[in-house]
Amino acid sequence: MFKLFVEGGAGWMSVITLELIALLLAAWKAPGWVKEIGLLALMTGILGTVAGMFDAAESIHAAGGVSQGLLWGGIRIALITTLYGMVTYMVSLVIRIIQKPRLL
Repeated sequence: MFKLFVEGGAGWMSVITLELIALLLAAWKAPGWVKEIGLLALMTGILGTVAGMFDAAESIHAAGGVSQGLLWGGIRIALITTLYGMVTYMVSLVIRIIQKPRLL
């Protein structure tokens, strides 16, 4: 798990982790913010992936091309932040489902 955290980029992954912590605190103190914080984490993950893909495209352009194995390895690394953001958003949805009042 720590390996994925480092591979995903410590900066982006740290921001999403802080958003996850804020989400868990909001579930306790400000339930109305749970879904919004989860959505923010999802968007942060997507932004991290786009930034990573942009950097990769610059490197590939500068190198004049790369092998398919190297390209797909880079794409896998870039998608880690989106995956983490999606998991955080799913946690926010589960919390919202649990907190939603039931109608009898």
